[in-house]
Amino acid sequence: MDDYTYRVAGCVGEFWTKMCRAHLFRTLPLDDSFLLAHGVRFGKGLQLVNILRDLPVDLQNGRCYLPSAALVGAGLNPADLLEPANEPRLRPIYDRFLAQAEDHLRAGWAYTNALPRRAVRVCLACAWPLLLGFRTVEMLRSANVIDPRKRVKVSRPELKRMMVRSVLLYPFPSAWRRMLPLPAESHSSSSRF
Repeated sequence: MDDYTYRVAGCVGEFWTKMCRAHLFRTLPLDDSFLLAHGVRFGKGLQLVNILRDLPVDLQNGRCYLPSAALVGAGLNPADLLEPANEPRLRPIYDRFLAQAEDHLRAGWAYTNALPRRAVRVCLACAWPLLLGFRTVEMLRSANVIDPRKRVKVSRPELKRMMVRSVLLYPFPSAWRRMLPLPAESHSSSSRF
């Protein structure tokens, strides 16, 4: 799963970081290793949220991205996941992947907060998928995640509210940073330009 999420989206975070560094922040003193590592996790987190959210649809289309070893350990196989009544058996495995996705998203938030503050559009472009990802994780925690009739999706009005709120809070750095929780290792983030 880790390799797959890197190949599908983690490498995009890496590419985005290198492109921004080369074209937008070329001369600024930034921690490149921090940004690259957290950019990879940012992409992996978004991809993992998509995998977890789309599980019922993927199952109906004959695909299961959850590792078979994890399912076998719980006495499950992909065919068992077509029955919504089996969700309680899946939940411990699923919650571990949700926690991993959330940790990656927190790294993405640390990444966003390590970017130069004057790069408003770049910061907002990073913040919006993170806000959506965190809200989706929150919704997945209480949903029957294998019931195809109950697709988890953040509504457009809620998404618009999140976006407006982020724009309004951006001029206030401490309020902005509190929109999403930072990972423990990033609370003492470096100064931003």
